[in-house]
Amino acid sequence: MALTPEDVVNKRFQPTKFREGYDQDEVDDFLDEVVVELRRLTQENEELRQRLVGTESRMGEMQRGAGEPAAADEPVVAPAPEPEPEVVAPAAVAAPVAYAAPSVESETESTTNLLQLARRLHEEHVREGVEKRESLVAEGNATAERVVSEAEATAAKVVGEAESNADRVVTEAEATAARLVTEAEATQRAQLAKLDEERTDIEQRIDELRTFEREYRQKLKGYIESQLRELDTAGSASKSEPASISQGVGGN
Repeated sequence: MALTPEDVVNKRFQPTKFREGYDQDEVDDFLDEVVVELRRLTQENEELRQRLVGTESRMGEMQRGAGEPAAADEPVVAPAPEPEPEVVAPAAVAAPVAYAAPSVESETESTTNLLQLARRLHEEHVREGVEKRESLVAEGNATAERVVSEAEATAAKVVGEAESNADRVVTEAEATAARLVTEAEATQRAQLAKLDEERTDIEQRIDELRTFEREYRQKLKGYIESQLRELDTAGSASKSEPASISQGVGGN
């Protein structure tokens, strides 16, 4: 299927997901140039075809018109058999009659020669016209074939370059996408590793705080118990001391 300017105008490329894989303005400008060239070649081809049709039409008219003069010239032979030597009324005048007959024959021969010359010129003219027509038709066909061949070659070249550019853009886009995915996965793994490390540090810190809390509670409990024992000891001592004092007073 031949590529048309409308195919180039309506051509759309699949955009990439991560970033622009090609310069859209540059591609649009290039496609505009392609469309202009294709339209020019198409118009030139159409003009050549129209010229070819016009040439064939004119040659047909020349052939039809060339047959009409021959038919129109034939009635000229009719006046030849009209000898008007009826002026020869007196029978005694024999010499004039003898001279008049050669004159009629001479005119007839001259007319015949003219007709033959006209026919020969007509045939030569028709032959030259046919040869010219065939030459023009052959030249037109050759030019049309050359233009069509050049247009097809140009279109094939443009399509090939467009497909090559499209493949290159797709390849670059796929490579970029793969690179971005790889980088994203590496970044994700690094972040997960960092989060795991931070979680381990936090868990270790929590364990240390729990151990500190437990030891602190034990120390605090021991300290409070020791203080209570000291208070109990001090209270017992204070109770026994008044009793001994009262016993000493009574003995005296």
